[in-house]
Amino acid sequence: MTRTSLACALLACLAPSAAAADPPTYWRDVRPILRKHCTVCHSERKLSEVELSAGLALDTPELVRKNPKVLAPGKPDESLLATLLTSKDKKRAMPLDADPLSDADVATIRKWIAAGAPEGTKPKESDAEAVAAAPAKVRKLDVTFATRAVLPRTANLPGPLDVTLKVGPLPPVAAVAFSPNGKQLATGSYGRVTVWDLETAKPAKVLTNVLGAVNDLKFSPDGALLAVSGGQPSARGDLRLFDTKDWKLAHALGGHLDTVSGVAFSPDGLKLASASFDKTVRLWDVKTGTVLHTFGGHSDFVYAVAFGPGGEWYATASKDRTGRLVDVATGKGRLTFSGMEQEVLAVAVRSDGQVVTSGFETQVSWWDPKTAERLRRTGGPGTASHELAFNAKGTLLAVAGGDGTVRLADAKTGTAGKTLAVGSAVFAVALDADGKRVATGSADGTVKLWDAADARLLATLWSGASDNWLSLTPEGYAAGAEATLAVAAWRAAGKPVADVKLLAPLLDAAAVGKATQGQKVAEPLWK
Repeated sequence: MTRTSLACALLACLAPSAAAADPPTYWRDVRPILRKHCTVCHSERKLSEVELSAGLALDTPELVRKNPKVLAPGKPDESLLATLLTSKDKKRAMPLDADPLSDADVATIRKWIAAGAPEGTKPKESDAEAVAAAPAKVRKLDVTFATRAVLPRTANLPGPLDVTLKVGPLPPVAAVAFSPNGKQLATGSYGRVTVWDLETAKPAKVLTNVLGAVNDLKFSPDGALLAVSGGQPSARGDLRLFDTKDWKLAHALGGHLDTVSGVAFSPDGLKLASASFDKTVRLWDVKTGTVLHTFGGHSDFVYAVAFGPGGEWYATASKDRTGRLVDVATGKGRLTFSGMEQEVLAVAVRSDGQVVTSGFETQVSWWDPKTAERLRRTGGPGTASHELAFNAKGTLLAVAGGDGTVRLADAKTGTAGKTLAVGSAVFAVALDADGKRVATGSADGTVKLWDAADARLLATLWSGASDNWLSLTPEGYAAGAEATLAVAAWRAAGKPVADVKLLAPLLDAAAVGKATQGQKVAEPLWK
């Protein structure tokens, strides 16, 4: 035997033993795969939200080993962690409603299990992450809510009052929706939906079993369901239906492979359309949660969708600089709204069927739904129009602007009306059925309610959780969670208000409730 052949023979013998001596480990090889594809749902912090996590967490080796059906060391074919990755049952295959793992990633997980699921050495950066995640180490920034209330002269504190909470930075509010009866307002920010009771100005429910950003919210026409859309960009879309009686999850509608940016119920409430960054619109049967059709006529992100008044068609808005009118029965495009030079971000349909679109071309375009002819253009905000909304009666149009304003217009003629000076970029706008109140969600993380007739601010709402919230009127009336009010810092012209008796007339939840219902409230009086 030559030296060369002898060396090859020795390498052939040594290679298997070397591979066996260095199997994949959890911390080095498996955890990066799980963090990329799985732990957004299956994490320890999501365990209590069973609809999202299924009661399974994959953050640490200890959590993975808790369920022997999930992980049977040495037996990949008996471990759900491996078998569900290649399941042909779409309802069970993991990751759910997302692209499957690569063959290489699946092979790594199977080899790890076959080797007995070794933990390996926990990297130092994991320890650093754990320390950084400790609540005591998180630094909160001041967020100040202004009022026009002025204390009596005897207080020797001139200037308007404001209240500061250490709750910042706040995530933007990207979605708002009135319930059909106008008694509730749903608002969405990252990982959270707050449903406000507008008769008391208090959160009626806070939903956290949503995945990632919340991009849109819609109540069904009868108010029985709330649709919540969002997800993770370039990963998976999230679309959920909640029963408004008990706020339990009615359906998790999976299938979109990217963020779900907009939703709309058909006028009869039996169908739901969802627009996604995956370039498609899906039409769903609300009762069964099944897909009726998938429209793929756009060449780029689909930002928004709105049904026609009869429910026979829906209109879309897309990054490809067009809007489409799609037949509900066939899923085929009827017409194309074209001629725009920039992205179309928003679409809405008036009660008689006229379609309006807008976007980075800030003017509002009005379209004939029978011919796709542009009938006219009317003024918009100084920068992008992020959302368009008609009230149910079709009398008022609201345009949410990136310039920090909402422009109101006559829904029949497009004639400009009042302008609401919101202050920061407005990502979401909604009108109650009568067109009397306007709700805005903006980049500063707050929700504001306005009187549409005189552009008067009614109240500012903020929610961090069910036990951490504040609602405040311009007159200075405040309502909030007990824990929130206990740490709120009131100031007048920058000076702290130390005498709590001076604040007593302002802590009036009933007055805030009147304001959120659209009623005028008197200025506070001090005895």
